Amino acid sequence: MSHRFDLYTLQLFIAVVEEGSIAAAAEREHIAASALSKRLSELERMLGAELFIRRARGVEATKAAHALARGARNLLHHADDLAGELSGYAQGTRGHVRIAANLSSITQFLPKELQAFLARYPDVTVDLTEMVSTDVIRAVAENTADIGIYSEADEQYALTTFPYHKDRMVLITPCDHPLASKPSVAFLDTLEYDHVGMHRGSAANKLLAREAIAANRRLKLKFQVTSYDALISMVDAGLGIGIMPVKATELYVCRGICIVPLSDAWASRRLKLCVRPAETLSAAARSLLDHLAGQVED
Repeated sequence: MSHRFDLYTLQLFIAVVEEGSIAAAAEREHIAASALSKRLSELERMLGAELFIRRARGVEATKAAHALARGARNLLHHADDLAGELSGYAQGTRGHVRIAANLSSITQFLPKELQAFLARYPDVTVDLTEMVSTDVIRAVAENTADIGIYSEADEQYALTTFPYHKDRMVLITPCDHPLASKPSVAFLDTLEYDHVGMHRGSAANKLLAREAIAANRRLKLKFQVTSYDALISMVDAGLGIGIMPVKATELYVCRGICIVPLSDAWASRRLKLCVRPAETLSAAARSLLDHLAGQVED
């Protein structure tokens, strides 16, 4: 049985999924809650499936709703792209591209590359969201992002990937630390000291924990932070040592910090770009993907 979907109803449906409440979704979309609820009921009747479990403090999306949400986002996004491309014929490329990227790529590479792209395509709008690598590839797979940039992640999704920049990790220590004067250091030799790490779920933490476990050792994460400047501040205060991308250290004042190369092979990581199959990308997203992939020199 075929179904004829109304794009506005799908937009309202997505709002309810994201807000978890009919009232909040109605406020967001500037529609009466009763009218929104009626559209949801008609949608459920058309599909013959329950989309939400009504609870006292909101609604909970069912498995059917999550499946519909993936397809609905795809339809709505392509409808926006079509409208943008048609209206942009007279002025060249225009459109809307969503990027999900890890902190390492945002800190080191993306700002200048996006600046150059937007100077060439001023009518393209780019939305950038920072995520940990595992969430990046999930966002692309579920169509909440068009382009993803990540490093370490379980690649269980059928995505198309491209090489991006290399990312060399280094040790940072207070300058009076026993490791500060070493010409280079192996990661295992750092494990007797307290570490300051990135937040839970970060690719860097998973990598370091995996290497420690492989050597039957323990990574002593005394503190965890959400940014590289916070990591440097904690190390500068003598609260531990840390591991971070070498290019990111150039962005911060590191007066009391020494940078020591890591001798481990894994310290040189390859960042990756990921997209859904290329035929699903808009013209604007394809242009940005080509631009980012073309910046890689190593």
